[in-house]
Amino acid sequence: MLPLSSDALRQRLRSFASRAQPVRILLTLGSLMALCGATGHADAVIPLFLGAIASALAETDDSWRGRLRAQLVTLACFAAIAIAVEAAFGLPVVFIAGLALAAFSLTMLGAIEARYKAIAYATLILAMYTTLGIENMNSHAGAVAAARGREPLLLVAGAAWYGVFSVLWCAIFPAQPVQARLVVLFTVLGNFVRYKASLFEPLRGIDIERKRLALAQLNAEVVTELNAAKESIFRRIGARAPTGRISRYRGLYLIAQDVHERASSSHDDYNALADAFFHSDLLYRCQRLLGLQGLACQRLADSIARREPFDTGTETVQALADLRSAIAHERTRAATPERMLLLASVEALARNLALLDGQLVGASEPSARAGRTEMGLFDRSPRSWRDAVERVRRQLAVRSPLFRHALRLSIALVAGYGVMQAIHPAQGYWILLTTLFVCQQTYGDTIARMGQRIAGTALGVVAGWALLQLFPQPLVQSVIAVVAGVLFFATRTTRYLLATASMTLLVLMCFNQVGDSGVLLVPRLVDTAIGSAIAGLAVLLVLPHWQARRINELAATAMRGHAGYLRQIVGQYRTGARDHLEYRLARRNDHNADAALSTAVSDMFREPGYVRPRAGVALRFLIRSHTLLSYLSALGAHRAALPDSAQMAVLRTAAEDAIAALEALAAGLEKGTVSDPGDLDAETAARAALVQAIAGAGADGDPQARTFHTELGLIWLQIDALRSHAREWLQPAAGDTPTAPA
Repeated sequence: MLPLSSDALRQRLRSFASRAQPVRILLTLGSLMALCGATGHADAVIPLFLGAIASALAETDDSWRGRLRAQLVTLACFAAIAIAVEAAFGLPVVFIAGLALAAFSLTMLGAIEARYKAIAYATLILAMYTTLGIENMNSHAGAVAAARGREPLLLVAGAAWYGVFSVLWCAIFPAQPVQARLVVLFTVLGNFVRYKASLFEPLRGIDIERKRLALAQLNAEVVTELNAAKESIFRRIGARAPTGRISRYRGLYLIAQDVHERASSSHDDYNALADAFFHSDLLYRCQRLLGLQGLACQRLADSIARREPFDTGTETVQALADLRSAIAHERTRAATPERMLLLASVEALARNLALLDGQLVGASEPSARAGRTEMGLFDRSPRSWRDAVERVRRQLAVRSPLFRHALRLSIALVAGYGVMQAIHPAQGYWILLTTLFVCQQTYGDTIARMGQRIAGTALGVVAGWALLQLFPQPLVQSVIAVVAGVLFFATRTTRYLLATASMTLLVLMCFNQVGDSGVLLVPRLVDTAIGSAIAGLAVLLVLPHWQARRINELAATAMRGHAGYLRQIVGQYRTGARDHLEYRLARRNDHNADAALSTAVSDMFREPGYVRPRAGVALRFLIRSHTLLSYLSALGAHRAALPDSAQMAVLRTAAEDAIAALEALAAGLEKGTVSDPGDLDAETAARAALVQAIAGAGADGDPQARTFHTELGLIWLQIDALRSHAREWLQPAAGDTPTAPA
């Protein structure tokens, strides 16, 4: 075999590093298994493995310093909860009261930020692992006084051993998590851009609303990845200016933001464009250019993964030239004023796509600054302990989904413990562990996980029984346990059924090292079914978190996000375009609110039909809200200082009125009432002036001003539609269940 070149070796190392957590788990579990085998302490395998797994579940993306601090906090929490569980294990009332209080308190810590949420959740899991270990120890060796403290010590030791690999990994590969995040970001962004291209089909009768809905869901994925990439970058730069690859990655993230804004833009009604240019190839050229830019985003993702220079190629340059030629040809043809106005919108689209292409070209620069002078990021982490406490305090209300989930989880664990005490099943603490894993914040997630948990456990039990019969050798079973642990972490976020089967297999193999795990097969299945049923009943009966009753709140937040974004845009039509932090923050807040509304509506359709009688209205509201955001994005994409004139004064007044209307709509959604058309006389007069100003702009005026005219008119159309849907939502037909927030 030929030796690897230095470039090939580096590529192999990068590929190895990109596997991240599963590789760390492989190193941790493999070394622990080898250590226990070499020292003859096979009985220590179970607590050491469970401690390492809990530590991995507490892990969040961070720099090595941040990871070290988080690991120390994690170990302190693990030690405290393990010692407390062991002390209260033989005292049922004390144990369950403490567990319920811990479940509520630790769940509420998730209000602070993702790091605390992960540590709190893993601490609860370790509490359950402690009960399993103590129960297993008692069943094999009896409750021996000399053994007290052994289980917590081994659990914390396993967690600390994983922490060593975690911190070292962060130090050796500091930029790898950011690289991985950007790869995913540009991949989903490419999918979004390519799907957006499908709207430019010059075909009559296309269901644009359905495409808008799918686009809103894809947009939510992009927003999620943008937020994750930003947090990953921010944890590595803090208050100091980044250097090296982190500096380049920050530039690529800002490029992704701008590409997202430009790709999100809509310059006119797509059905109107299809009707006007039905016999032309103009829209096909728009579609082809945008599709090529989507492919360029995916090629950029590949170049980031390989750490190779990004070559933009010449395809988009030629496609843009062809589009401009088609526009020029259309201008030579006799056309109605309406058709010329629509052609002006296509010209604005072409300018926008040219600037989008410029952003992608900027990604090929070593610094990826793309001409930016302001590259600050907003830190959403708590500023102080007071800030952290205040975040938790704000969630201590019955209306808070987090509060409901914390209380529901506590009650579910109490119910599970009561069932366990009543029927005295073998290995009964699996009931509580299953309840903890299955009980999620939303009904849809809980029911989905409930089915996957039961099916995965059954699959794991069958596979475990077969492997125990085929491979009775302890060494082979040890290898299977390590592989199962790696597979669990490789699939737990994407294939929960397979992850559950892997964890069941790991447990069976580990328990067989110190006894006969065959006795666990049936109890594992029964306890999983009981725990899952308790979690399902809890999410259905205990302060149920129905999304239909939160749509008002989320819709109001979305309207305020639109208003804040539009306010920043209008300001820059006075001063000129600047991508400063305030503008980017307003844009990100608006997209976050839109994504939250989209996710809630999707979740609502996984809930029982009787709690969502007006689901169709919510769906239409989401489509209109996302369409409004696309028009705002177009305004943002074309920001430029416009000279003062009487016509511009009318337009700016209309824009301010639109901001006020959005804020009034948000307030109305929160209160449960929306103004009737009869109360809007002053607004009607202002709208008439706006229509006149738009009509007077024509197709031959200043392109930037004309875009301002057109987009503002489209924005007002969406505001009207949103008001109508809001009234329909808030005033259900006779016999419908009211859906105002509970």
